Amino acid sequence: MKKVSVCFVCLGNICRSPTAEAVMRHLVGQAGLAERIDVDSAGTGDWHLGEAPDERAQRAGQRRGYGLAPLRARQIGADDFERFDLVVAMDDANVTALQNVAPTATRDKIRLLMEFAPQRNERVVTDPYFGGEAGFEAVLDQCEAACTGLLAALRTQFTV
Repeated sequence: MKKVSVCFVCLGNICRSPTAEAVMRHLVGQAGLAERIDVDSAGTGDWHLGEAPDERAQRAGQRRGYGLAPLRARQIGADDFERFDLVVAMDDANVTALQNVAPTATRDKIRLLMEFAPQRNERVVTDPYFGGEAGFEAVLDQCEAACTGLLAALRTQFTV
């Protein structure tokens, strides 16, 4: 059985990427594809290693039925580019950082999350860290739209 693995990446792995991971896990579970799609997240930096997602991200996610509390921050490494089929960045700075970590032959695995939400006009998922609660709700809106598109794209890689 073909499996696909996806890693979402932001700066510290405490706001955007764990939100995307939780949203994608939920969608994959609803679709009955948990045995076929592996989902993880990581950060480009090491500031929050081992920490739970930001409390504001957890609260926003919980209001929509996503459990972020069990997730823990980790830093992306070169070996992740062998492990994952797709490494999905939240913004252009993350793409640049990922290109610096990725082995040359695996750089084609790097994509922006919002590429999978063509109905939205945003290119990147804005970092909500220095803002208020509304920023975390906006991240959820973006992740829900983009992860829905990503799941549709992944479905084409195998038949259910």
